[in-house]
Amino acid sequence: MNAARQKTDGASPRHASERDLLACYLSLVWVVLTVYGSLYPFSGWRGDAVDAFVWLNLQWPYYWTGFDLVLNVLVYLPLGLFVTLALRRLPALRALYLAVLVGAALSFSLETLQNWLPSRVASNLDLACNTLGTLAGGLIALWIGAHFAAIWRLWRQRLIAPLPHVDLGLTLLGLWLLIQLSPEILLFGVGDLRQHFDLFALDYGPRRYRISETAVIFCNLIAVGLFVSLLSRGRWLALFTVPLFFLLAGLIRALGAAVLAGPENWLAWLTLGTRHGLAAGSIALLLGLFLPPRGRLGLAALFLCAGTALVNLTPLNPYSTTAFELWQRGHFLNFNGLTRWLAIVWPFAVLPYLIWLFRKMTRIPR
Repeated sequence: MNAARQKTDGASPRHASERDLLACYLSLVWVVLTVYGSLYPFSGWRGDAVDAFVWLNLQWPYYWTGFDLVLNVLVYLPLGLFVTLALRRLPALRALYLAVLVGAALSFSLETLQNWLPSRVASNLDLACNTLGTLAGGLIALWIGAHFAAIWRLWRQRLIAPLPHVDLGLTLLGLWLLIQLSPEILLFGVGDLRQHFDLFALDYGPRRYRISETAVIFCNLIAVGLFVSLLSRGRWLALFTVPLFFLLAGLIRALGAAVLAGPENWLAWLTLGTRHGLAAGSIALLLGLFLPPRGRLGLAALFLCAGTALVNLTPLNPYSTTAFELWQRGHFLNFNGLTRWLAIVWPFAVLPYLIWLFRKMTRIPR
């Protein structure tokens, strides 16, 4: 009976019993994001001799605010949470100890490196707050970890497709949602390499820009929507999860625009080209959801490549330029650089995953 059920589900026993690695992937991603946010913009490094550990003196830092202290705690809290959950097979106190050690070591390393960045100020107070945040996250993991793990296993069995390394796919989709917080980036537009590699950008009128904007959104909506459907357990469930996923993306986009560009601009990104792209992409995506799994996977990769190529041929959005100037004047410069970097690398991380999944999967449930 078990064998028959596994055959019906379309997953091999190895895939069905694969260890839950979501917390491990999230821990790794959070470390990378923390490193990027702490050392951005990675320029202006000092070449002269610097006392690497001068910041460890016991004097209270001269420049500090309550907001900075809270932020330093909150940034490292998810790290402690994810690392402790990733080490849940260990005894509770040992997992907590190792998580705090990871957070403290990461903070110590980054504060030391900040000595060579003129735009950054290394601080022993930051180290203390980062370590405290890691400890708080670890304690939360010990408090609700078992209950959360039980709920997650239940949801995983009912909602998530039994694919190899599906946790990596979920992590990539979570990063895509994070990208939507930036009002500067063209909606769903990922893989824009021009500003970092001095590539050319075509300069044409509003009508052709609107057509390009529609095409970028059309391609990426199909690619991401089919990706979400592949990670959903069954085609009919995907008919609910895909619209909910894009609704969440729209809410995140509106929130980012309201917070970073002003409440009056919360829907400024919903241009005519955007509406056309969403409408046309939704119809095409609905038809694509009824394709066999391998067809959806191949189509997702194809439209991801097309969307990435088109975004590099579309001129910069004037609204995006204005939003970027607002960000530069605010406290979100580092976060802006982070979302821009994620938007650049995201398709080049997803495409190998889709190709690998196409080769590895035996049969995905329809």
